[in-house]
Amino acid sequence: MKLLVTGGAGFIGSNFVQCMRRNYQQYQLVNVDLLTYAGNLDNLQGLTEGSDYRFVKADISDTVMMEPIVAEGFDAIVNFAAESHVDRSIVDPGVFVRTNVTGTQVLLNLARKYNVPRFIQISTDEVYGTLGDDGLFSEETPLAPNSPYSASKAGADLLVRAYHETYGMHVNITRCSNNYGPFQFPEKLIPLIITKALRDRHLPVYGDGLNVRDWLYVEDHCRAIDLVLHNGKKGEVYNIGGNNERTNLQVVRTILKELGKPETLIQFVDDRLGHDRRYAIDASKIRRELGWKPQYDYESGIKKTIEWYLQHEDWINRIASGAYRQ
Repeated sequence: MKLLVTGGAGFIGSNFVQCMRRNYQQYQLVNVDLLTYAGNLDNLQGLTEGSDYRFVKADISDTVMMEPIVAEGFDAIVNFAAESHVDRSIVDPGVFVRTNVTGTQVLLNLARKYNVPRFIQISTDEVYGTLGDDGLFSEETPLAPNSPYSASKAGADLLVRAYHETYGMHVNITRCSNNYGPFQFPEKLIPLIITKALRDRHLPVYGDGLNVRDWLYVEDHCRAIDLVLHNGKKGEVYNIGGNNERTNLQVVRTILKELGKPETLIQFVDDRLGHDRRYAIDASKIRRELGWKPQYDYESGIKKTIEWYLQHEDWINRIASGAYRQ
């Protein structure tokens, strides 16, 4: 199989590329990433350029750049490429529309033109909006995004669906809960808290800290995408969740306890605009149809994540200094 992975220098994308190289050494992988601030070639250490793996710096929203790549011929495109930080989307929504919506449309057009047999769109549970104290997001939950980021991802999902319905393309959409694990850019909650706590700095927590997220270890997510890539039913959406609901405050306190740091480091700050209160995923469909289940619960996953960051302070320091971009 020959795969085109877009956004493969980001957090989830780079973990997926590494997993595929470990599990399918006979596959050919082409990894495309624009290397914006969250794209990091340090995430791809150990991968050797050759006939079975190649990295290309390119913008998925630029047809001129992407067409000669897709024209090489692929068995599947797995699209991770996206702007994903909600706070940044509030400041500049246009960047998110360009990458997440236009970029997906460019890839779909080229996949159709060059007869790529499968297209996997990596999405998010945030497209469903917010939940109350009860209930779970299923694949049938109506889309109701509440931030420019989630709206742009919902728009991309609808385009993917439309290309299936209109042109008969074999597409799948995966919608995951909050990921955590190695190589996550330190603007996201868990790596942010770890890196700041290690330096005994104040830990910013939005609002009352009681917003709830379902946490999914990134390796479990990659295994789920692998199953969808190989066995996903044409046109289907698959929710992927860890069944690990925790408030943001619980997550912060877990990290402080593991690091032996005091809770006095916690500093509550003004809440984010349009901050969704609760996300929770019903992942019964992918469990039932594809046989997936997470291997890590929250307790084991968070310990493994903290250990990774403790062992890779050089990775953190290169981001803090900006050296990773050189």
